[in-house]
Amino acid sequence: QVQLVESGGGLVQAGGSLRLSCAASGRAYSTYSMGWFRQAPGKEREFVAAISWSGRFTNYAQSLKGRFTISRDNAKNMVDLQMNGLKPEDTAVYYCAGSNSVVPPVTKNGYDYWGQGTQVTVSS
Repeated sequence: QVQLVESGGGLVQAGGSLRLSCAASGRAYSTYSMGWFRQAPGKEREFVAAISWSGRFTNYAQSLKGRFTISRDNAKNMVDLQMNGLKPEDTAVYYCAGSNSVVPPVTKNGYDYWGQGTQVTVSS
C-alpha cells in the first residue's frame, strides 16, 4: 500500500514554471512505477508523464515532451514534475499515481494508487 500527497500547485502566468512534488509513504515505494496525470474541467483524466522504479526510463505525453520533466528520488520517497513554458491549456488538477507495473503505464487504468491532486492554474 502506498499513500501519495501532491504539492506545489498554484497560479502562474503563461510562460512561467512550476514544480510539482509527490510525497509517497508506505511499503516499498521504490519498487513502483510512478506517473503524473491531469484533469481539466469537463475533460477526461489524461496522461502526462511516467517514470520507472529505477528512474532510468521515462515516458511523456507527446504534446508535453520538451516542456515537462519527471524525476524521482527514492531515498526521499519523492517524485517531481518540472513544468516549464506553461500555457493556459495546462490548467488542470494534477494527480500523482503509483503502479505495480515494472513498465510505467501510460493509461490511468494501469495505476493502483492515486493522490488527491493539486490545482495548477495558468493565466494568459
